[in-house]
Amino acid sequence: MIRLLLVDDHPVVCSGYRRYLEQVDDIQVAAEVGSGAEAYRLATLLHPDVVVFDLTLPDVNGIELLRRLCRRHPGIRVLVFTMHENELLMHRALQAGALGYLCKRHGPAVLVEAVRRVAAGEPFHDPYLAGRRRKTPDERLQRLTPREFEVFQLLAQGRSVMEIARLLHLSRKTVGVHQTRILKKLGLDNTVQLALLAVRCRLVQP
Repeated sequence: MIRLLLVDDHPVVCSGYRRYLEQVDDIQVAAEVGSGAEAYRLATLLHPDVVVFDLTLPDVNGIELLRRLCRRHPGIRVLVFTMHENELLMHRALQAGALGYLCKRHGPAVLVEAVRRVAAGEPFHDPYLAGRRRKTPDERLQRLTPREFEVFQLLAQGRSVMEIARLLHLSRKTVGVHQTRILKKLGLDNTVQLALLAVRCRLVQP
């Protein structure tokens, strides 16, 4: 039996997938939560076989949560299940420790296949993204470190330096330094240009 922890901040979506997954003989949904804090707490408490979660959560950056989960629980099996159809974001999530990445464009049957593969310790890459040409939306983004990429995402979402510091458990000064380095590496003058770049690269919705 594969025990799952479902993490999604849309209760209707989460409940719908839970009802489907609970009809599968070899899958049991141990719990479903809608925040990063609860996901982190229950992953520690329940020790699920697979954590299935969306990168977009109200209280934490998804990549940061991934890194924290994998640091706290070496060998934890995480399947990112998200609306973000972006090769670069998939690469960053896998780099942070996810074993699988699946876009929500696929039906429940593909989700079951992905869960089983990840539970068995096998990597699963979204077939839609894997079938597309492998090219980076903007090669400048490859210059960013994993932490800088997290800050980049949050700045592109319109988050303030103080908010980012709270979400990533950093000081305001450290976030400010990251912001300066990001703009310099990307050759941008301000966060407005940064947000436009993120939109063009399909990392945030316009």
